[in-house]
Amino acid sequence: MGGRIHAGNLAHGEARLAQDLDQRYPQAVHALTFANHREHEALRTVLELLNTSNDGRLSDAEKNAARIILFGHSWGASEAIHLAQELDRRGIPVLLTIQVDSVEKSGESDGFIPANVREAVNFYQAEGLLHGRRVIRAIDPARTTILGNYKASYKSNPVSCAGYGWFARAFMKPHIEIENDHALWDRIETLIVARSCVVNLAGLASACTEK
Repeated sequence: MGGRIHAGNLAHGEARLAQDLDQRYPQAVHALTFANHREHEALRTVLELLNTSNDGRLSDAEKNAARIILFGHSWGASEAIHLAQELDRRGIPVLLTIQVDSVEKSGESDGFIPANVREAVNFYQAEGLLHGRRVIRAIDPARTTILGNYKASYKSNPVSCAGYGWFARAFMKPHIEIENDHALWDRIETLIVARSCVVNLAGLASACTEK
């Protein structure tokens, strides 16, 4: 989650997406949201989920079985890349990272995608007082494909920001418009489903029958 937003706040697009993925594809996706200042909790949760043997350590097989997709908005997008970097140090692959109007947190580097990430995509807007990173790059282009850096604009097509505070609406409107852009999150959901649902962890048939 971006800013000072608590996990699961459904006024925000990333929380709605996680809920939708969990409800529609329960056999293929386990989606969770975290406040961006709870990075240690997020990392611990990922490691626990991967440790299917429950022996407290990850085997090479458990690492290689990882099917991780990280996404976030604003500081949450920066934290997603920071988490990917932490996983890289542990030899754990990431299928995809998705940044939405990424704003780099102090002490982090959200513009360079680590080599354990297979694909990465960046969505941003360039209007208003607060706007996201325009370009992301792969540290190792041979291992990471940058799907694109896509610019959004809401000058002629404003997005409702109902549920957001007056300060955000007055001073950060484009930054929260992109977060509340339903069409963008539908596009992101399509990316996630395409990579999560073709094959389940047992290598069997599609696990993405909607409930």
